[in-house]
Amino acid sequence: MKATKYLLTALFLITSVFTAQASNDKPISFAQLPEACKTFIRKHFNENNISYAKMERDFLQRSYDVFFTNGDKVEFDRNGKWESVECRKAAVPTEIVPAKIAEYVASKFPNNYIIKIDRDRREYEVDLNNNLEIRFDLKFNVIGYDD
Repeated sequence: MKATKYLLTALFLITSVFTAQASNDKPISFAQLPEACKTFIRKHFNENNISYAKMERDFLQRSYDVFFTNGDKVEFDRNGKWESVECRKAAVPTEIVPAKIAEYVASKFPNNYIIKIDRDRREYEVDLNNNLEIRFDLKFNVIGYDD
């Protein structure tokens, strides 16, 4: 009985420590971002319009979020590669969107534009200004719609 009690207490403490560390967000300056993040921002956004940036640590992972004064947001992985770009009042910069996705959107939805793009190891997802979400596989084939 005592062993079980000690085991449960130890398990609770370990869980508490990992939970406390799981959402470790730290505000950082533009200079503290990885070089790839800074290059991306300089190319596609104006670094002077950064509202704030933060580094997130989730156990062994690290990521970066950059927020702009106009409401735009860019999320980067630990290496500084973009994972998500969201623009509130304008289209996502065209250079970011893969050509086949841009062509598909232009041909099927000529009166709309991309306001958000996400990518991961399996797919791309774009949100249009008409609230339609389109998912693409890594070969840029449409795999789903959501409205």
